[in-house]
Amino acid sequence: MQTKRILLVEDNPKDIELTLAALEHHRLANGVVVARDGVEALDYLRATGKFTGRDPDLPVLVLLDLKMPKMDGLEVLRAVKQDPVLRSVPIVVLTSSREEQDIVESYNVGVNAYVVKPVEFEGFLEVVRQLGLFWVVLNQAPNGNGVISRV
Repeated sequence: MQTKRILLVEDNPKDIELTLAALEHHRLANGVVVARDGVEALDYLRATGKFTGRDPDLPVLVLLDLKMPKMDGLEVLRAVKQDPVLRSVPIVVLTSSREEQDIVESYNVGVNAYVVKPVEFEGFLEVVRQLGLFWVVLNQAPNGNGVISRV
């Protein structure tokens, strides 16, 4: 049985801790990989850099922050959606940005959902619960989404 791995792309240590705690609280935390910037996220998805030789299964979901060092979330989103191997991996932007430009650009590039992080802990727990239940438990990914296969 394939592990339903989630890739969390977040540079803020407090937000990482909060997201992991929320996923664990709802028993959705098995197989969470954390990338702390966009370059690391793409290395993970492509199984390159420090992730060379990793298990080739792609994550069932990417939770992507927008405001990050090295490569921001929109650049990651563009790179993933232009890659024929990666484009079907579901990406949910989970960010504090309510800027209309960020929302519109995310959807223009192909994000699956855009969620603004609630400020209060209970609200954040509920958002992560709903995201996890839908994308990890209910959503049916297309066949072939699960393994990296470069030609």
